[in-house]
Amino acid sequence: MSAESPKAIFYALAANLGIAVCKYVAAAFTGSGSMFAEAIHSTADCGNQLLLLFGLRQARRPASALHPMGTGREINFYALLVALLLFFVGGAFSVYEGIHRLVAREPLQFVFVALGVLGVSVVLETLSLLGALRVIRAQNPDKSLWRWFRETRESDLLVVAGEDIAALAGLAIAFVAVLMTVITGNPVWDACGSIGVGLLLMVIAGLIAREVKSMIVGESASPEMRRDIEAFLRARPEIHAVINLITLQWGKEIVVAVQAEMIDYAESRAMVDAINRIEADLQSAYPQVRWVFFEPDFVKR
Repeated sequence: MSAESPKAIFYALAANLGIAVCKYVAAAFTGSGSMFAEAIHSTADCGNQLLLLFGLRQARRPASALHPMGTGREINFYALLVALLLFFVGGAFSVYEGIHRLVAREPLQFVFVALGVLGVSVVLETLSLLGALRVIRAQNPDKSLWRWFRETRESDLLVVAGEDIAALAGLAIAFVAVLMTVITGNPVWDACGSIGVGLLLMVIAGLIAREVKSMIVGESASPEMRRDIEAFLRARPEIHAVINLITLQWGKEIVVAVQAEMIDYAESRAMVDAINRIEADLQSAYPQVRWVFFEPDFVKR
């Protein structure tokens, strides 16, 4: 994410902590399974945001002999832990709680307390999601949200946005479930709402985990960045032809490996100076590019 990432996570942590306390109180008053599932979800979100903050801190550690390229990709590991927590602590537990309520058929009490807390939570989660979407739109004005989700290389922003979407959708399900329980007097609606919230969280957690796993395995820079770097290299007068280009996203930074045929130089020193010039200009044009490995070669004819 951008430099605004820690601030956004702190805001989300404070909001989810307050929401979780309200939900637990409301669940105790009403006996609502959907409300309790939502309280567990908000608690899991608080833990998730603490993990992301810790991961961001770990990812900023300087390079060392053991990690010569730094630890920028460590944030992906913590993002995967967050996805797993969202799946098991948020999703699976909510499904279990819903099944338990479905069997027990426990009636709700003080239902308007539950509806009020859910309504306030919807407002707060909407504001949080809008903040995440503003960051996404600022960086990717021409992409749909789904395309950004599939192509982003920022696991922390991916998790924050995914959590916000899951939270908002889960609140809507819980609100409808409690409302239907009030209208019909049948607690089965509340139990089904808890199960619905759990299944939703498990689906979204699975989607997040799939994307983060790909980042851990190793992804190239975004398609737009790769195209820009290739266009930059092909436009250089020192380069006769670009033979191969590899990019690798390394946390917030990018590794570039170039194999290119240079124009004819009378001396090897002149070619080395030209390569150094290209590397410096590339890093100046694209500050995300931290490492450049340049191999001069010949096109096989």
